[in-house]
Amino acid sequence: MGLLSRILKEHGEYKAISIVGMAKNAGKTTALNFLIEEAYDEGIILGITSTGRDGETVDLVTETEKPKVYLYEDTVVSVPRQLFDLAEAGLEILSTTNYRTSLGELFLCKVKDSGYVQIAGPVASADTKKMYEEMLSLGVDLVLIDGAIDRKSVAAPESSDGVILSTGAVLSRDIKKVVRETSHVVELYSLPEVEDEKLKEIIREKLSEERILTIKEDMTYEVLDLKTGLGSGRKINEAISQEVKYVFLPGAFTGSIMGDIDPAKFKNVEFILKDPTRIFMDSILWMQMKKRGLKVKVLKNINVCAVTVNPFAPEGYSFDSEVLRDKMQEALPHIPVIDVRK
Repeated sequence: MGLLSRILKEHGEYKAISIVGMAKNAGKTTALNFLIEEAYDEGIILGITSTGRDGETVDLVTETEKPKVYLYEDTVVSVPRQLFDLAEAGLEILSTTNYRTSLGELFLCKVKDSGYVQIAGPVASADTKKMYEEMLSLGVDLVLIDGAIDRKSVAAPESSDGVILSTGAVLSRDIKKVVRETSHVVELYSLPEVEDEKLKEIIREKLSEERILTIKEDMTYEVLDLKTGLGSGRKINEAISQEVKYVFLPGAFTGSIMGDIDPAKFKNVEFILKDPTRIFMDSILWMQMKKRGLKVKVLKNINVCAVTVNPFAPEGYSFDSEVLRDKMQEALPHIPVIDVRK
């Protein structure tokens, strides 16, 4: 059974999956091409969009060669005006959207003759969701969203139903670190969700204000005059009285914020975030904070459907493919791990 078939068998209700790279050259575009080919072989009609530009032969940032994106007939794809004439595939414009990019307005196109296409899509998560919903209305079975620029944004749960995480040797010359950092991201994405309905109701009522909340066990709360915790760790620490049980942070959740909060308060307080993409801590700092008693929950977590590994790094070093895959699978026993090149 192929990777895509396995995901759809386990998560049949999924209509949109994001492909998220741990870093540039982690094999994300290779994974995308693999899934496109697999979908074609199994008769799955795809919609393809992106949070930026992809499909160019040379990475515009690193200037390294990139795999092209090859699309088959009947695929629905978002293409900006300036890239439409560059497509090697035959494209039929289905509609002109209201989404604009630096490369012009976006067209929704159907592939009439298979070939290579440079794809791009909306940057905002809300627009990405509207885009893939429009694709579904055109009869596609599944939308794949390529996280070309803002990987944090495309991983957010409102962007898609689940993510495929691409990782590999580019992260480090130390295979243990590659496995550790990838496992760390999967752990963050899988954080427990808030279950208390009253607590969720309070936070959602105040979401639009984008203010930090301190909430007591009796569900009385205080809205702090702080939009972000950055540079405000001491003020948050002062606001956490003995009666406070929850602290909701609408923005970034960083080590510098936590460093200003008395660790003795960690045991009595749960920090609540909108989703795991708000967390900016490496694996070592995260483990240190957890040992001190840090507890974090999210309104909505992120389902990692699969992990793809790339044993090659552009700097010239590599790992043995089977060793990397086996070590990653051992660390993530409940998630499919594959080397799509192999």
